[in-house]
Amino acid sequence: MTRDTDSAGPDPRTYTLLGPDGNPYRSSTPGTLGGHRRERLYGRLDCRSALRAIAAGHYVRQRVFFPDEATAIAAGHRPCAVCMPAEYARWKAHPGSHGTPS
Repeated sequence: MTRDTDSAGPDPRTYTLLGPDGNPYRSSTPGTLGGHRRERLYGRLDCRSALRAIAAGHYVRQRVFFPDEATAIAAGHRPCAVCMPAEYARWKAHPGSHGTPS
């Protein structure tokens, strides 16, 4: 998550999140889900697959954050099969109704 510290106030941190239109915006609240911009997927911040890719030096430039699942879906992302298997199974069964199919 991108943090900027040049804001005024008691807690100057801001976070860059993606909105439902897929455009970034600044928020004082960190995202609850992470994602991959190019692959158009989202998942939990503690996803072992994403953390493994980040540790290997991949993924970081394409990393995006969402405030919630509804926003990730509206932005056209699909759930991660590793950390969100139930959501992924629902998406796989009905790909047009939940994000964009791969």
